[in-house]
Amino acid sequence: MSCWAPGCPALSMCRGLAALPITCLERAKDLKTRLGILLQKPELGHRIGTSSKLQLGSRRRDSSQEVLEWRESFDQLLKSKSGVTAFHTFLKTEFSEENLDFWLACEDFKKTRSKTKLASKANRIFEEFVQSEAPREVNIDHETREITRKNLSGATSACFNEAQAKTRTLMEKDSYPRFLKSASYQDMTRQATSRGISKRSHT
Repeated sequence: MSCWAPGCPALSMCRGLAALPITCLERAKDLKTRLGILLQKPELGHRIGTSSKLQLGSRRRDSSQEVLEWRESFDQLLKSKSGVTAFHTFLKTEFSEENLDFWLACEDFKKTRSKTKLASKANRIFEEFVQSEAPREVNIDHETREITRKNLSGATSACFNEAQAKTRTLMEKDSYPRFLKSASYQDMTRQATSRGISKRSHT
């Protein structure tokens, strides 16, 4: 559009550009040049996409290996965030997820540094999981329950150690073997194994 009459949009735009500092105009030209180069090289986009796919594939391989490691030991399962999530989902089907929730609460409790918070957290955990008729009472013997109750009077990071150990043993000996035999975990291992076979066939 070439119009130099007063009030012409093109003239106004030119005046506006002229008022800009030289550095702004140079940067705009440089940006335009770079965009042109990128548009002429579609393979760059392909490379970026390929890179992200490779990273995703790597994560999938890692998670596949992790799934298979869960059957090596209960410790391996508890070390894995996704393993804990899968185990928790399984425990819900058996209506016994409070055991894992209690164990996790104890792990978090042991990280508490403030003595004031330690005491309040200890009472909250005891009332929710340990005391008789607690809303989410864990399956521990009377003696362990009473030891834990006495520990509350001088709450330390170790006051739930015995109750936590008993609950962990219960999960390891009882729930964990059933989890490994469950249809959900068997399905996960099949998928993990097939991904491993697929990986080897492509190398």
